[in-house]
Amino acid sequence: MNFYYASLCFVFVPASAANITANMNSIPVLNGTNFKSWKENVLLVLRSTTDKLNFEKWERSNRLSLMKVKRSIPEAFRGEMSDDSHEASVKDFLDKLEKRFAKNEKAETSKLLADLVQMRYKAKGNICEYIMEMSNIASKLKALKLDMPDDLLVHLVLISLRAQYRQLTVSYNTHKDKWTLNELISHCVQEEDRLKRDKIESAHVATTSKG
Repeated sequence: MNFYYASLCFVFVPASAANITANMNSIPVLNGTNFKSWKENVLLVLRSTTDKLNFEKWERSNRLSLMKVKRSIPEAFRGEMSDDSHEASVKDFLDKLEKRFAKNEKAETSKLLADLVQMRYKAKGNICEYIMEMSNIASKLKALKLDMPDDLLVHLVLISLRAQYRQLTVSYNTHKDKWTLNELISHCVQEEDRLKRDKIESAHVATTSKG
């Protein structure tokens, strides 16, 4: 990343209006969860229009670069930056933005982790979708630099299941090998089907006995 910042010490001169438009379209709109990828795109776009010219042109080009960057930032985020941000260099502006998003990432990490630990399966929808929802949260945590091993996620899923799936948990705990997430999904789907069949059979027996 220092290599990119070194590039920002030079001038940002757009080659043509068409190039500016094409480059700007490649920058995603900044939101609360994509700062890292957004910043990488910004640096790539700015670096692609870099040239070593005199200070006067650098000063003008720095203002143009800031305008480019701010176009991809929603008004809600821009409004939180200080009034003198237009006078800062692109590097200073990105540094300030990164510090603020670093705080947001910590809060987002805590929220996602709490959501994951507190999840409980309520038999609404199928169990495969439920497990994939937990896996999706784990992927978001990984993007926030909190990597979660598959075996830990497997444990969290099993803990979150209803009492009817206790037999599956016992089976896993007594099994010699650890399950992958895909194996867990397969076992859970099979158990879900078994529980549905048992429920249908029980209802049939109850109806027959009444008859």
